[in-house]
Amino acid sequence: MTRAMYPGSFDPVHVGHVDIVEIAAAAFDEVIVVTMYNPAKDGFFPLAQRRELLEATLGHLHNVSITSAAGLVVDAACDLGATVIVKGIRSATDLDVELQMAQTNKAVSGVQTMFVPTEPDHSFVSSRFIREIASHGGDVSALVPPLVAEALARKVSE
Repeated sequence: MTRAMYPGSFDPVHVGHVDIVEIAAAAFDEVIVVTMYNPAKDGFFPLAQRRELLEATLGHLHNVSITSAAGLVVDAACDLGATVIVKGIRSATDLDVELQMAQTNKAVSGVQTMFVPTEPDHSFVSSRFIREIASHGGDVSALVPPLVAEALARKVSE
């Protein structure tokens, strides 16, 4: 059985993330989506809410589970028994950064990384832009699942 891990901040989860998880779920026996905690960043949504949004958004995928972790991605992969780390690639810039990280992770842990190119119509989508647009009252409904759009609207109105 092949267990893969898809790490990220998912702050917030968007349509590009969902696409990558769906591809990974079709390719692997089990996929664990891990929302990573970074103590250097406050986060737009609290970690627990990011997990809830992921669970609701990805509930249709029966071989996908959600958890969270802090520290190094490669340590989380080893702790979870994942033999593959899945990373979505939007552009050549992503590939340059992720390839170096993948090679380092492989050297220190033996965990392999698989790159999944995003669909072209999602290649511009980023959580950072979504947060910025939503914070200024912009419509991000085409970029995020409906439940996430609702959570963003509530958060901004607070």
